[in-house]
Amino acid sequence: MKPLFISMRPKQWSKNLFVFAGIIFSQSLLDLRLLLLSIFAFILFCLLSSSVYLFNDVMDYKEDSKHPTKSKRPIASGALSRTVALAFAAIFAVVGLVLSFLLSIEFGFAAASYAGLMFFYSLFLKKAMIVDVLAISAGFVLRAAAGAVAIDVHISSWLLICTGLLALFLGLSKRRHELVILEEEVSQHRVALSGYSPRVLDQMISVVTASTVMAYALYTVSAETVAKFGTRLLGLTIPFVLYGIFRYLYLVHIKGEGGSPERSLLHDRPLLIDIFLWVVTAGLILYLK
Repeated sequence: MKPLFISMRPKQWSKNLFVFAGIIFSQSLLDLRLLLLSIFAFILFCLLSSSVYLFNDVMDYKEDSKHPTKSKRPIASGALSRTVALAFAAIFAVVGLVLSFLLSIEFGFAAASYAGLMFFYSLFLKKAMIVDVLAISAGFVLRAAAGAVAIDVHISSWLLICTGLLALFLGLSKRRHELVILEEEVSQHRVALSGYSPRVLDQMISVVTASTVMAYALYTVSAETVAKFGTRLLGLTIPFVLYGIFRYLYLVHIKGEGGSPERSLLHDRPLLIDIFLWVVTAGLILYLK
């Protein structure tokens, strides 16, 4: 069971926290019923994403076995049978989707769209340059949208745009890290990577970085946001977003990190402090009247 649990990648379940964007920015976090629904939606997405991770590792086991770090994964190393992994991937997918539709029809379609996109990504999309990171970005947008649908609240289009751009930023940074550590062996591990170069990725990251900051800044000061929250103070959180992105760029370019965004987000102390300060500041602005 241990190799199975490791292959479910519990550390990457943090990506599913985007499900809570809807309840946080709808100022409904203190509503116990909606909070329980959001937690249930989060659990279902953890189940579905684990199914995708198992399926993806089975599809990539040959390439992963040659990778300096991915070769240690249970499926690539042989610690977990591919047959067992596929069986549990199917079980998790079926259970996750059935429970998603029981939660609500709308949430079920959102969850099914996410699962379908990710399985299609594992089979085809990850082999196409640029399309691979766009698909990952779309997966994060579907998480955020599904979280709002689960509790039947409106989520701002600006917030979905910010989510997609941030995911794109992290995805491109991850591709850059993989390209640097694999060097000339890149084509043996991921087909799409051979179409990238550090210079091209740096330019893409620059464009997405500026777009992310601008989209978030516009969201905080937009008339829709001010009318919804009854305050212009949300703009005070912009410095934390700027610092967080700049700090992550520092980790990617100077420290050589970025291959595992969740590891960087959970282990870099300055970044953790920055996220904590953003949460506290945004929470006070949104919930303290």
